[in-house]
Amino acid sequence: MASKLDLDSRIIDRARQAASDIADTMDAFIRERTTVAVERTTLRLLGVDGVDEDDVPLPNVVVDHALEAGLLAEGITRHIARAMIHTGRDAQTVSEAIAEGDLTLTDLPLIDEAQIQELGQELAAEAMARIAARRAERDDFLDRFEKRPAPLHYVIVATGNIYEDAVQARTAARQGADIIAVIRSTGQSLLDFVPYGPTTEGFGGTYATQANFKIMREALDEVGEELGRYIHLCNYCSGLCMPEIAAMGAIERLDMMLNDALYGILFRDINPQRTFVDQYFSRMINSAAGIVINTGEDNYLTTADAVEAAHTVTASQFINEQFALRSGLPPVQMGLGHAMEMDPTIENGFLFELAQAQLARELFPEAPLKYMPPTKYMTGNIFRGHIQDALFNLIGGWTGQGIQLLGMMTEAMHTPHMGDRYLAIENAHYVMNNTRQLGEEIEFKSGGIIQRRAQQVLAEACQLLEDVREKGMFDTLAAGTFADVFRPVDGGKGLSGVLRRAPDYFNPVEDALRESLDLTI
Repeated sequence: MASKLDLDSRIIDRARQAASDIADTMDAFIRERTTVAVERTTLRLLGVDGVDEDDVPLPNVVVDHALEAGLLAEGITRHIARAMIHTGRDAQTVSEAIAEGDLTLTDLPLIDEAQIQELGQELAAEAMARIAARRAERDDFLDRFEKRPAPLHYVIVATGNIYEDAVQARTAARQGADIIAVIRSTGQSLLDFVPYGPTTEGFGGTYATQANFKIMREALDEVGEELGRYIHLCNYCSGLCMPEIAAMGAIERLDMMLNDALYGILFRDINPQRTFVDQYFSRMINSAAGIVINTGEDNYLTTADAVEAAHTVTASQFINEQFALRSGLPPVQMGLGHAMEMDPTIENGFLFELAQAQLARELFPEAPLKYMPPTKYMTGNIFRGHIQDALFNLIGGWTGQGIQLLGMMTEAMHTPHMGDRYLAIENAHYVMNNTRQLGEEIEFKSGGIIQRRAQQVLAEACQLLEDVREKGMFDTLAAGTFADVFRPVDGGKGLSGVLRRAPDYFNPVEDALRESLDLTI
């Protein structure tokens, strides 16, 4: 791609190299550790599901049992395999026996290591086959249906009741939406377990459960057949259960997941060590399942000034790219995030926003960039808000964004009604259809405002990345460099769920994922 912004390729290479070095250092840290969430995820991929008599999810019951017994650092698969060989049961019934108190992992006899390895690899192969089958289903749908032009139109549903969400999702699809995101209930990211079954009450959104994923997937497939096009489903793969929700999404054929290497640390105060380990495993699952991740750089601009902090967004995009690559996630599945969040009263603010969007497009040419709408400076004036959204849609189409989260004129007032979504979709269709080839027709003035702004942001992002490399990621987070939020390495939620792997740690699911993604084991 020829640079319309006249970007210096040497600075781009320096920035990418610094981000790569940062990710390499963190990768060594990650590979030495596991978490309770990683082990629960492994159990889910081995087929363990359901709850005990107190409605505690069985993966939690089994992993907590192993943790209390001092066995978890060896990997839960090793002990589940021992129990399966000893009892002749499958992983589900072994887990149920543990929950009922009929089986204790510490009482199991020694089992030949070759038997454990063989069974573990068989279970992992079955898990990978299930993920591959769901991915093949998506590919079949996409082959049969029309290809929609980018940016895809992304809208949200957030009633708290999954059945009402399904009704609203079908309506939005008929109105022209390409992607339905089910907003997650407030605070779920801080739960260290995944609720079970369909849910009808939530706060600001609907709980992310496997049953809810299944209900919405079926609803969108049904309306997709009616419309002759594939409707993508998005949810939130973040928080203390990040990899578990990735596994649930893979099993129920979700298409997109909110998944960021830094978001949980910065905006949910989840421990940095926990987050880095969990994002690594979750992204391998997303990659194998063909799920596009959406990163959360847009959130930086809700706590920091969008003009002054623009370079932190770009730096984070580079970091997210490198972490994703080390989890086997290809660029075509990296929905790197950014947003139109500058104060609309700034003179030439539109030019600055255009520069930022074009910069992201040129730095990550293969990525289906996720562009977020104005929120911070939306007001109760719905007419001005609708104009702000129209300008946002203009930039999205002009710069070839991949995923356009449509802005709502009532953003500052309430959760969108169906009528608000209709107007947002109509706005996007009108603007993007009328300017479809604009980006191919327009060149930017050499040395003009747009080029200078983009070059400045890139240079500042490069310097920040080199500073992070020198200081170290953990110290950078503790210093409040990103989003003006300070997160010490030993602070936040979930640290007690991080363990150093034992020398004989065994996780054949991870090994199978790494092999399928052509990563060095």
